[in-house]
Amino acid sequence: MKIIGLTGSIGMGKSTVASMFADLGIAVFDADAEVHKLQGPGGRALAAIEEAFPGVTHVAGLDRAALGEAVFGKPEALKTLERIVHPLVAEEQAAFLRRARYRRDAFVILDIPLLFEGQSWKKVDGSITVSAPEHVQRARVLKRAGMTEAKFRAIRAAQLPDREKRARADFIIETGLGKRRSRTAVARIASCLSRRSVRYCRQCVKSSSTQKRPVSAPMRGTGLSKSARSSSTG
Repeated sequence: MKIIGLTGSIGMGKSTVASMFADLGIAVFDADAEVHKLQGPGGRALAAIEEAFPGVTHVAGLDRAALGEAVFGKPEALKTLERIVHPLVAEEQAAFLRRARYRRDAFVILDIPLLFEGQSWKKVDGSITVSAPEHVQRARVLKRAGMTEAKFRAIRAAQLPDREKRARADFIIETGLGKRRSRTAVARIASCLSRRSVRYCRQCVKSSSTQKRPVSAPMRGTGLSKSARSSSTG
């Protein structure tokens, strides 16, 4: 079974692309959704979060605005929160992978927002970066409730630049040209991964706006050859 990491900066359309894979019957583990579950009513993370940040939880679960104030712009507080949440997410992810292996899935998708920012890229067999032009990204993000230009800049500063994620990815899905084209790219990559593993895929490359040339040298960062790289316009 192949484990594929799906990533993308804020506002790039990663969650939409993840749902497109799920619509095709591909098992998707959504790290953000799992965090929400852990922090929701009766969530496993609530007690530890309340102990570290008194007053940020209630009967309905986490008070996200209060927690945001407690950790925003405070690196040490954020690290404390991550030490609580990340091990619990890892446990749920491990259970997800065990179930997928039992089903003998050809591949699964791990939706990991900070795939390349941390060490998660070392644990996947291949990667997909979801990308869009900067003006599209900005417009999407600033439409969100409570989002400000300052918050947007802070979030972007904490994430690896899009160009670097694109450079490190085995597949790229562009989302700035409409959902129909993105869905086509998702279906193409899913077909490629189901039949050929993470390999040079003529079907994917044929649709790409970026010319690819298969070579045998190892890729830095993923442990895959450059012949495994493919880019799909979406």
